Amino acid sequence: QVQLVESGGGSVQAGGSLRLSCAASGYTYSRGCMGWFRQAPGKEREGVATTDRDGSTSYADSVKGRFTISQDNAKKTLYLQMNDLKPEGTAMYYCAAAWGGYGGSCALESVSLPVFGYWGQGTQVTVSS
Repeated sequence: QVQLVESGGGSVQAGGSLRLSCAASGYTYSRGCMGWFRQAPGKEREGVATTDRDGSTSYADSVKGRFTISQDNAKKTLYLQMNDLKPEGTAMYYCAAAWGGYGGSCALESVSLPVFGYWGQGTQVTVSS
């Protein structure tokens, strides 16, 4: 059974930093797309950053230059380092992994949400101005 467990959320002031972690179990780690998504109240879930089996990364325009996605294959953990946080970044952040059979692109502009079949429970990030 695949389990993704996020941690690291919290409340920070604008300009601050947080690092989110996602511990994966029961998943063939490092063989598929993994990513971070977020959903603010009243808004649709959106992609923040993704990474693929080769370590290539993709970011939403709104976070480029401020967020970094990375993974530790030995620990089966995905990270999202978030710097210079802005109030519009307030949302529930979710870790997700693609279905095992998916072999397409992991880039945010190419991959669709249904590709990600496994989701964590989310961790709240609140940024105050």
